[in-house]
Amino acid sequence: MTPPENTFDDLLTEERTFDPPEEFRAKAHVRDPEQLERAKSDPEGWWAEWARQLDWFKPFHEVLDWQPPRARWFHDGELNVAHNCIDRHLDGPKRNKAALIWEGEPGDTRTYTYWDLHREVSRLANGLRSLGVERGDRVAIYLPMIPEAAFSMLACARIGAIHSVVFGGFSPESLADRIDDADARVLITADGGYRRGNVVPLKRNADEALERTDRVEKVVVVARGWNVSRTTGTRMVPDRDVWYHDLVEDQSADCPAESMNAEDPLFVLYTSGTTGRPKGIVHSTGGYLTQAMATTRWVFDLRDEDVYWCTADVGWITGHTYIVYGPLANGATVVMYEGAPDFPRRNRFWEICEKYGVTVFYTAPTAIRAFMGWGEEWPGRHDLSRLRLLGTVGEPINPEAWMWYREHIGGNRCPIVDTWWQTETGSILITPLPGVTTTRPGTATKPFPGISATLLNEGGEEVDSGYLAITRPWPSMLRGIWGDDERFRETYWSKWDEGTYFAGDGAKRDAQGNFWILGRVDDTLNVAGHRIGTMEVESALVEHPAVAEAAVVGRTDELKGQAIAAFVTLREGRPRSEELVVALKEHVATKIGAIARPADILFTSDLPKTRSGKIMRRLLRDIAEGKALGDTTTLADPAVVERLKERYEQEG
Repeated sequence: MTPPENTFDDLLTEERTFDPPEEFRAKAHVRDPEQLERAKSDPEGWWAEWARQLDWFKPFHEVLDWQPPRARWFHDGELNVAHNCIDRHLDGPKRNKAALIWEGEPGDTRTYTYWDLHREVSRLANGLRSLGVERGDRVAIYLPMIPEAAFSMLACARIGAIHSVVFGGFSPESLADRIDDADARVLITADGGYRRGNVVPLKRNADEALERTDRVEKVVVVARGWNVSRTTGTRMVPDRDVWYHDLVEDQSADCPAESMNAEDPLFVLYTSGTTGRPKGIVHSTGGYLTQAMATTRWVFDLRDEDVYWCTADVGWITGHTYIVYGPLANGATVVMYEGAPDFPRRNRFWEICEKYGVTVFYTAPTAIRAFMGWGEEWPGRHDLSRLRLLGTVGEPINPEAWMWYREHIGGNRCPIVDTWWQTETGSILITPLPGVTTTRPGTATKPFPGISATLLNEGGEEVDSGYLAITRPWPSMLRGIWGDDERFRETYWSKWDEGTYFAGDGAKRDAQGNFWILGRVDDTLNVAGHRIGTMEVESALVEHPAVAEAAVVGRTDELKGQAIAAFVTLREGRPRSEELVVALKEHVATKIGAIARPADILFTSDLPKTRSGKIMRRLLRDIAEGKALGDTTTLADPAVVERLKERYEQEG
């Protein structure tokens, strides 16, 4: 019987399970399921308990005002995010605790205590005020992964300005589009930043962007290093541009934090990887910080003695929530790293983990698959025994990558938290809690306490395989799309009733209630009437010992409707051959069924990915269909697409 078009075939099964280690459970923040009962019986009261752990200048009385699709959390209270991330830690032992440990790609390092962080942020906040930045103004931030990126975000929050961070790898055109949409009047950038040994000319890119827009009145430029400006040919425009160090040099380290309403916007962050006009996701102050703090503490079981490293960039929501706001609100020690994981060698991440005694490590599945491809000898060179918890973020993780991560990075002792969330959700929604959750490779398990998630079909009926939906408001949810309320409603709240959030992902739920994310609905395959999630076919391919990474898409087929085209990256030392093509097709058919057998397999050394590491399947579909290529402005390396297109045409 052909399944209905709004459900997914359940093809891949995974039976391996892992309980929390007893030693870990004994010390965990959450070690007894009874601790979660309050969140089930009274979610609003439970979230209010978390919110009250923050410092409020004016206490809130009403927890939630819900008029779908508009939610207002703690809306009659006032607080300041920078105060909660810095000032409230200064009266106790955390005053002299390391807040940020930073390492640049060339090996230069800086460490800032919470007292240092307070001084740096306050001086910059006063500097921004001297440039005319006021409460509610938008400030664009276009920086490499250097401490000044965090300082800039927190300085904006301190004075009530709304920041819009643009990833430092974006093109001048993308930067200009985001400046225009947010109407940003000040830009903070740098002369350059390091990536794989090269200097990225950020100031030059910013100058080109500003030729496309007349919004920006002042540009603040960070001097990244003594030779960067010479390398990039930095040009300072009189009366517009000011060096960061000159701006802050004579500023006071005393800058009272602005009292902000809980529903005031904290930042606008633009989603990537889509065509058309940028989509600026708006996040609030009180609700966002509450859930960022709660999820950071419970998901990562964060303790005072931890050294925590999230390998994302602050240009993405992961960097906002789990490098800056969530960890600092908890008074954590955070590692920041500027460069690539394989420069100058493929052990750079593990070198950093050993050097700083990292205990909690959070990275993307695409990075883990790259590590697999490079081989276990690279992490094997380093003492990773300080690690006690591992996490993944960004897209579903293949079970075999999960197992490799557990064995070769976690030493078969570290729980893994596989987290699902989005730019729009602000913080983690589905995740294991490492002290109580039985994990299974490939599943994000269950909703975080206080989150109500389910699976629905087109008609809004609950199913075991369908569209992922969030049925109750949550504190860190998006408050809108900047300047486009109609798009906000149409994109996220129109599929069912206005109180149900459409996540855009397909998923299945197993007998234990675990959620298995199958990928974006737009990326699903429809083969002979069977709706197949890309994650399942890719996972079957990655399970083959020759494969490091795979991406599958559907191409038009007269007989089946769609046929599966697979783009495969092999592990180092594995030769390409026609025999391997046949073996991989048979492996998929054996593992999950003949219906999922790829029609085409193309070996490639690289896959097209956004700069946040997500595979751009839309471009792979264009290649497989022989179409003109779509927007490539968000790619890490646009040349990858052209090379793939040429090879596919040659071999097709």
